[in-house]
Amino acid sequence: MNLALKDKKRIVGFRFAWAGLKTVVKKESNFQLHLTATAIVVTLGFFFKLSLIEWAVILLTIGLVLITEMINSVIERIMDFIQPDYDERVKEIKDIAAGVVLVTAIISVVVGVLIFGPKIMQLL
Repeated sequence: MNLALKDKKRIVGFRFAWAGLKTVVKKESNFQLHLTATAIVVTLGFFFKLSLIEWAVILLTIGLVLITEMINSVIERIMDFIQPDYDERVKEIKDIAAGVVLVTAIISVVVGVLIFGPKIMQLL
């Protein structure tokens, strides 16, 4: 395969990935909620002048929450496509996928408290 064809495939792949990201931002209200939380946390990070390590932990945690929310959305859509009618097994699959997001979100709150808690306490 020549180099020009490989480059075109990469560009097309990037376009599909970008389209997927735009879709989740537009259509998934929980993802929008996580983006709002992200904006607040990033703003607080600048306000409290986080260290490089703190930024790394915060950004990795944010990324993990966003990724799990996207995976949850994919699982929900696949299951709805495979089985449009109500099925208890599908419900369990979707509930477990949502539970993954919940665990990740809880961990992110703990990380946020560990990083921002002492900084907030200093202001009080």
